[in-house]
Amino acid sequence: MGLISGLLTLPLAPLRGTVWLAERIEEQAANELYDESAIRAGLLALEESRETAELSEEEIDEAENELLERLMAARGFGEEPYGGLQ
Repeated sequence: MGLISGLLTLPLAPLRGTVWLAERIEEQAANELYDESAIRAGLLALEESRETAELSEEEIDEAENELLERLMAARGFGEEPYGGLQ
């Protein structure tokens, strides 16, 4: 980047920094959302809730389905085979 272009784009530096930070936060959130150990821990907690009757069966089933969908997404299931080619 030359001196002139550096000076002209200087006012955009805070915006570029904010975009970079937002991208890092999004990556971290996705990593946490699809972390298999966290999903397994959630499933174990639901099983404990089922045994102690803390939650209704409907609530447990709903939460289990959500966790299993996240687990399948983390493992790459549900995607089109061969990138959508048939």
